[in-house]
Amino acid sequence: MQPKNRRVVFAGLGLLLFAVAFFIVMLAMAPRSTDPAVLMRTVGAVSGAVGGLAIAMMVIGMLKKTPT
Repeated sequence: MQPKNRRVVFAGLGLLLFAVAFFIVMLAMAPRSTDPAVLMRTVGAVSGAVGGLAIAMMVIGMLKKTPT
């Protein structure tokens, strides 16, 4: 079995955790916004993009060999 590229996997995991934490923090701040719907639409788009990038990094890190 080939060794995995753990740095890329862990970076993807960190980005995924950051995206979830960002969404939860902004969800708590949304009621104080002047337009909560627009705020959460923007936050959801950003969190989704970062989450998608994080998942792609984890998959690529699991499939790709560690450079020697």
